[in-house]
Amino acid sequence: MNHVDILAACGLTQNGLTGGTLSVTTPVDGSEIARLTPHSTTEARAMIDTAHAAFLEWRKVPAPRRGEFVRLLGEELRRQKASLGALVTLECGKILQEGLGEVQEMIDICDFAVGLSRQLYGLTIASERPGHAMRETWHPMGVCGVITAFNFPVAPWCWNAALALVCGDPVIWKPSEKTPLTALAVQNICERVRAEFGEDAPEGLTQVLVGERDLGAALTAHPSVAIVSATGSVPMGRAVAADLAKRLGRSILELGGNNAMIVAPSADLEMALRAIVFSAVGTAGQRCTSLRRLIVHEDVYDALIPRLVKTYEGLPVGDPLADGTLVGPLIDVQALAAMDAALNTARSEGGTVHGGGQILTDSHAAAAYVRPAIAEMPSQTAIVHHETFAPILYVVKYRDLDDAIAMQNAVPQGLSSCIFSTDVRETEYFLSTVGSDCGIANVNIGPSGAEIGGAFGGEKDTGGGRESGSDAWKGYMRRQTNTINYSRELPLAQGIRFDI
Repeated sequence: MNHVDILAACGLTQNGLTGGTLSVTTPVDGSEIARLTPHSTTEARAMIDTAHAAFLEWRKVPAPRRGEFVRLLGEELRRQKASLGALVTLECGKILQEGLGEVQEMIDICDFAVGLSRQLYGLTIASERPGHAMRETWHPMGVCGVITAFNFPVAPWCWNAALALVCGDPVIWKPSEKTPLTALAVQNICERVRAEFGEDAPEGLTQVLVGERDLGAALTAHPSVAIVSATGSVPMGRAVAADLAKRLGRSILELGGNNAMIVAPSADLEMALRAIVFSAVGTAGQRCTSLRRLIVHEDVYDALIPRLVKTYEGLPVGDPLADGTLVGPLIDVQALAAMDAALNTARSEGGTVHGGGQILTDSHAAAAYVRPAIAEMPSQTAIVHHETFAPILYVVKYRDLDDAIAMQNAVPQGLSSCIFSTDVRETEYFLSTVGSDCGIANVNIGPSGAEIGGAFGGEKDTGGGRESGSDAWKGYMRRQTNTINYSRELPLAQGIRFDI
């Protein structure tokens, strides 16, 4: 399929994709595929007002009924998986298998949320006062703003939206200005679902804001936006958190990751090799969970690293829509410049670099295709502590497991981590309170590719937010503690006497 066919299959016609000032290019070849008219901040405020009105109605709809909306959304996504997956690839450059996988994540979280709609459980709490009962209940919170990044243009929206919708919260989506077309395609799907669902689904239940960062600021500033979930860079997250703090709004932050793998002496090196390559070069190293640091025991270093370098040399880099491609392009030439600068710094800090550099310039001069790079470093230098959103893998040696864990934890980010070892003492130590300080810690799998059943997120500069599975739904609701006196007396707590 050519670019126009992919857009048309998602309901995006040329009439709606031209005439604006916001240029959208595809990293596949660098060409412009749309020129959209961005929303104004005035339009953003009007959307928020519409969403708040929707909230006043949607919160009255029983949660299992709200779950039916999400069930229909999941079914529509199943029907549109091929076309939407291709659009993800066209707009952000990840290979088609990963584009399809991202849509599958949307489907999976919809399935999860449908069941969740009947499990928004509170608690029964023992009261110290006779004739009293205590309980904890959960109620819809309000409008949920979702700000997403270019590298996963649709799945993080659905992690948030599927939960928010069953919890009773309308959703306003501000996608990356680099990848707005996928958001518009998903909004088309949501409108079809709303029509099928019927009058219980109010106007403004889901909306999309297209434009630059001023629209994100409109979400964080408005008092009717109860929650803002933001995925992106650490500086962006700090700005969102600061704006929300001014009005004591709630944030869910999913920010940077500088993720490490420890390869222990007992590791299955064949398995480790496969995990390293997928984790480090998948999405051209542009995942927040991408493997960026490889910490290898000195006893197995020489057995692993030459094989890894050879594997990198043979990786098929090219058109992400083509069969057999494993590494697509970087999002743009700015990302290419950042990768080149990081590799130059690594060399200046004593590193030995394998790979790197722009390729396919004859056939794709306006795109940013690169050879993934491995940088063998003498130690964990300054550049290793810095997250560069590109396929750069820094490799260092270790001798003692405590030193390896200390190196892993000695970066500002705390998203994902893993260890390859067949020694249960090592793996359990890694997962213990003195082990990994990340929100995700894996054993014998890489740091990327999280399933929706577990809560996703990390600590430190990663922001502390949690999305997707487990009890992440509580971030979209307000907790209420209830005390009921069913007696004919009025005893006070803590044994206080107050006679009148």
